[in-house]
Amino acid sequence: MRDKKTVEEEITRVKLRLTSYYEREREMLEGGTQAYAIGSRSLQRYQTSLKAIQDEIEKLEKKLQELMNELNTGSARRAVAVVPRDW
Repeated sequence: MRDKKTVEEEITRVKLRLTSYYEREREMLEGGTQAYAIGSRSLQRYQTSLKAIQDEIEKLEKKLQELMNELNTGSARRAVAVVPRDW
């Protein structure tokens, strides 16, 4: 089990990364065309695709939620089991 300070530091790092990805996504959405070709020449504006950026945002949001749960409850995930019984 990690201590509270370590979890808070990781939350800060994830939030910073998430902010960067949000800014990149906004930039890509407002920028219009990402790649085009004229004849045999092509130009790509970004190294990564918009889909890759959005997938990483989703992954970081899940990670942030897990860290927040760990900070609040002391555990990243909580398992709940239901056992059906036939009397």
